[in-house]
Amino acid sequence: MEVQGKIKLIGETKTFGSNGFQKREMVVTTEEQYPQPIMVEFVQDKTSLLDSFNIGDAVKIGINLRGREWQSPQGETKYFNSITGWRIEKMGTGAAPTAEGVPPFDEYDPITNSSDEDNDDLPF
Repeated sequence: MEVQGKIKLIGETKTFGSNGFQKREMVVTTEEQYPQPIMVEFVQDKTSLLDSFNIGDAVKIGINLRGREWQSPQGETKYFNSITGWRIEKMGTGAAPTAEGVPPFDEYDPITNSSDEDNDDLPF
């Protein structure tokens, strides 16, 4: 899954417990009719992926949705969700690059873009 938007906040890397578990949170604001601030956490070796990004950067983040069940000492069951990032990339502006001299796929017309050399004597 992916989420796209502009970076609103990048937190510091925090270390937890005696085993050195690391977590770094960021917030990305989606760009849609009703923008949503989405918190994404990066853990362990993925925390360093955020080092080259700044607030305001337009990004695309590869995410995993995680869920867990927890039972309180009183026997009440609760459910928690988290969004974990595993890849992040800056989004460019403008159209995607195409091979030189080759029109984008949606503009390619095999009738007008073929040459006489492509004629292979097929009846259609």
